[in-house]
Amino acid sequence: MGDKDLSILQPYCENDMKKLKRMSKSIFLRFNEPLAKADYDDFYSLANLTLWQAYNSYNPDNGVCFEGFLHTCLQKKFKSELTKRHRHKRILNQLATSLDSVNEDEDKSSLMEVIPSDFDTFNEVVKRQEKEQYQDKIQQYISKLSRQQINILNLIMDGYEPYEIREILELSERDYTSNMQIMRSYENVKMLF
Repeated sequence: MGDKDLSILQPYCENDMKKLKRMSKSIFLRFNEPLAKADYDDFYSLANLTLWQAYNSYNPDNGVCFEGFLHTCLQKKFKSELTKRHRHKRILNQLATSLDSVNEDEDKSSLMEVIPSDFDTFNEVVKRQEKEQYQDKIQQYISKLSRQQINILNLIMDGYEPYEIREILELSERDYTSNMQIMRSYENVKMLF
């Protein structure tokens, strides 16, 4: 392309690329995709690159005006960029696992129950309390638990595994997990400290 053809780019490059930004923004609005300020900057940079790529591949003999050709190129580029970003999010979501999800092993315990931890609530309470004061706090804690939660607590203290507790008390996995969450909740445990 000769120097004369560079005039095609002039309207898009004037006033801090105002026309290119306006065209890009109209495409963003059609996607109904909320974009942050940083995203706009990324897409404007992408638009600038696309402008030059469109200029290099534009053929006026095809009967399409440059503005229409550029608009189509921008739409395709933005759409593929959004798809790429969503694909990345989907991959991350597939890798995420809830700590309350049930492990598929034979004991069918939640991940929260099998992740090793050196934190021991009872030892922490003993460290922070004067002699025998912790007994009152433990009694307060136990008084807030339901009968079923107390049964679970007793079986845990006796060394039973989660799947054994569920069998003994005839609890579903959901009920057991729900009770454990309540028993471990800050509202119930805070009085021990």
